[in-house]
Amino acid sequence: MTHIPFASLAIAGAVGLMSGCHTSIWGMYKDALHEGFGLGTFARSIAIGGVVAVVIQATLRLPLPAPHALFLLFGLAYAAERGIVEVWKTFIREEDQSKYFIPMQFSIRGVPVASRGTRLAAGAAYIAAVVLSLAVVASLDDSGATFSHVTRAALAGLVVGMLLAVGGAWKDAPKEGFDIVKFFRSPVLTVLYACLMAQLTTDYLLIAVAAIGYERATAETYKTFFFPSKPRGKFSGKPVLYPGLLRQRRYFVPVYVAISVSVMACAAAAL
Repeated sequence: MTHIPFASLAIAGAVGLMSGCHTSIWGMYKDALHEGFGLGTFARSIAIGGVVAVVIQATLRLPLPAPHALFLLFGLAYAAERGIVEVWKTFIREEDQSKYFIPMQFSIRGVPVASRGTRLAAGAAYIAAVVLSLAVVASLDDSGATFSHVTRAALAGLVVGMLLAVGGAWKDAPKEGFDIVKFFRSPVLTVLYACLMAQLTTDYLLIAVAAIGYERATAETYKTFFFPSKPRGKFSGKPVLYPGLLRQRRYFVPVYVAISVSVMACAAAAL
C-alpha cells in the first residue's frame, strides 16, 4: 500500500472542518431561535465533516493542496456530511416531532411514521436508490461517447438533482404545497455545478457528489442570509423562544463569509 502523507490528510481534515462549520452556521442561524443553541449540535457537522474529508482523501488521494483538489474535496465532504446527517435525522433518530411544522422524521403525507422498523426499511430503500443512481452515474465514461464530457456531466448533475428535488418535495409539499420553482431549483443548481466540476475531473461520480455538496451550500446560503427573518420551513409558524440569539448569531457571520470567500478563491484559482 502506498504511503499517504500526513500533511495531505491534515489538509483534508481542515477542509472538512471548514465544510462542516459552513453547514453548522447556516443551520444554527435560524434554528437556534426556536430550539436554542446546542454546542453538541453545532459541533456535530464540523466533526463529521472533518472525518469524512480525511476518509475521502485516504481513498481518492487527491493532489492536495492544489486549488482544484481543495475545491473538489470541499464539495465532496459537504455532500457526504449532509447525506450522513440527513439519513440519521430522517430514518434513525427518535425525536419529538411536535416542535416542527414540517416533520424531520420520515413521514407520509406530512404525518411522521411512528414505527421505527418501517422507517429503517424506508431508509434502506432510500439508500439503495441513491447507491443505484450513483452507480449509474459512475458507469458513464467518455470512450466512444456520443455526447461531450460536459453534457455527460450535466446529465450526472441532473440525476442527483432530481433525487434531491423528489426527496424535498416528499417532505415539504404536504405541508407547504408543491412549488414548481422550488422543485427545479436543486436540479438546476446541480447541473450548473456539475458542468463546473467537469472542468476539474473526468470522474462522473465525483462530479455528481461534489455538485450535491455545492447545491446544498448555495441553496442554504440563499435561504438563510437572503431571507434572515423568514423561519426555515420546519419552524414555519412556530414562536421564537430564544430572541437573545438574534444578536448573538451575527458573531458567526464573519466566519461563514471567510469560508465562502476561501472556497470561491480556490474555485477561481482552479478554473
